[in-house]
Amino acid sequence: MAAALFMGVRQFLPDYAALASALPFLAIAAYAGWRQMRTPSAERSADALAGLRALSWPAFAARIEEAFRREGYTLAAHSGNGADYALRKNGRVALAGCRRWKVAQTGIEPLRELLQAKQAAHADECIYVSAGELSPNAREFASQNAIRLFSAAELVAFLGRSSGAKKRRPGIGRNG
Repeated sequence: MAAALFMGVRQFLPDYAALASALPFLAIAAYAGWRQMRTPSAERSADALAGLRALSWPAFAARIEEAFRREGYTLAAHSGNGADYALRKNGRVALAGCRRWKVAQTGIEPLRELLQAKQAAHADECIYVSAGELSPNAREFASQNAIRLFSAAELVAFLGRSSGAKKRRPGIGRNG
């Protein structure tokens, strides 16, 4: 598109004007390419999810804690039901529920418990973490109640983003 625009504009205006008109399209293409390169392939995501599901709770908890810390959160264990962590960042509090990360498909009930914990703790938001998928009803419930979801592909991307591209961790990646 940028090349066609450049060639078309070049017929009527100087080269620098043609380049200036094509530049936004080149920038968008470069950004889209960069994002696509950072997105794990389906095979890599499946391998990473299998590795995550094979972890014990303490190992998974360590991974998720490290990921949240790298994102700038301060963590504390949450003592009530429905949530595992109280996360603090920029004066805001979020509750995260992670214990059911191995479940293949999550329904509404764990999300309802997390929402109740958020309301009881007067938290600003809540985050549900799962290596499985969410049922369509659960996704709708999460959307209606502003619950952030890290499930399956989102979880792989979150852990990959927070662990950095150069570092390989057990459980994430092709050989994990």
